[in-house]
Amino acid sequence: MFMIALLYALFASVFTISKVGLQASSPLFLIGSRMMVAGFLMLGYQYFFQKEQFFIKKGSGSRLFQLALFNIYLTNIFEFWGLKYLTSFKTCFIYSLSPFLSALFSYFVLSEKLSFKKWIGLVVGFVGFFPILLSHTQYEEEAGQFFLFSWAELAVILAAISSVYGWILLGQLIKKDNYTPFMANGWSMFFGGIGALIHSLCVEDWNPIPVWDMDKFFLSVILLIIISNLICYNLYGWLLKKYSATFMSFSGFMTPLFAAFFGWLFLDEVLTFPFYVSTIVVFIGLFTFYQEELRADYRLKSRQAF
Repeated sequence: MFMIALLYALFASVFTISKVGLQASSPLFLIGSRMMVAGFLMLGYQYFFQKEQFFIKKGSGSRLFQLALFNIYLTNIFEFWGLKYLTSFKTCFIYSLSPFLSALFSYFVLSEKLSFKKWIGLVVGFVGFFPILLSHTQYEEEAGQFFLFSWAELAVILAAISSVYGWILLGQLIKKDNYTPFMANGWSMFFGGIGALIHSLCVEDWNPIPVWDMDKFFLSVILLIIISNLICYNLYGWLLKKYSATFMSFSGFMTPLFAAFFGWLFLDEVLTFPFYVSTIVVFIGLFTFYQEELRADYRLKSRQAF
């Protein structure tokens, strides 16, 4: 259980480090440089240590392009733009929509069925997000509003949607096209990073590059690559061998709690009352949503113990 807590603490630290990185560089350049380097390292590992699986399979180009577009380019652009105006813990909290969005994708796109209890969990979970979404800071309001929500909040919601769709594409590349996760992620990060750098070159001030604190920039990029792209990726895969995907997804709710702690500790972010309300209600929604699967996992482990 300690390793699961460590995993989600590391995931949470990504939001804190990204917030620091945005103090040193423009968003698109930070995204592009980090992802291109991370993708290059992953592809290099694949080429030198698993060369037989280093390929781009014929007919899979469209999925790879979509993975780079949605899971890397759009996800990170929306997230980092929103993160400029939001606190790190609020950005991370909005990402907790992912299990609910994934369920809706599976229902509408993949025609998977949802039980009555899961629908209750979905409704409670979505309602739980309203207190924190309707609570805005003065800096957040500078991004503008669309009805009741700030554009920064909507950007991070779009990031979560793009991320969920990206995970579906990644699953298809692994199962249908026989890509290794390293290979699929490596190509998507590399090409998605190049796309972000081209975008940066068009709209950001390169004089000579859009970085105003080189030490903080390099430290942020190195930490993001090591923690997010290398450690978390491998640790998550290792933990999936010991714990069910359901339990791992449910435990992911620890991430915004760690992000709130890191934001308070390192960024002087203030935890508001709506955050606590949303945390409690969303947890109830998640528990209701996953209750049947968690019970099934518990019964299975009990049988295996005997």
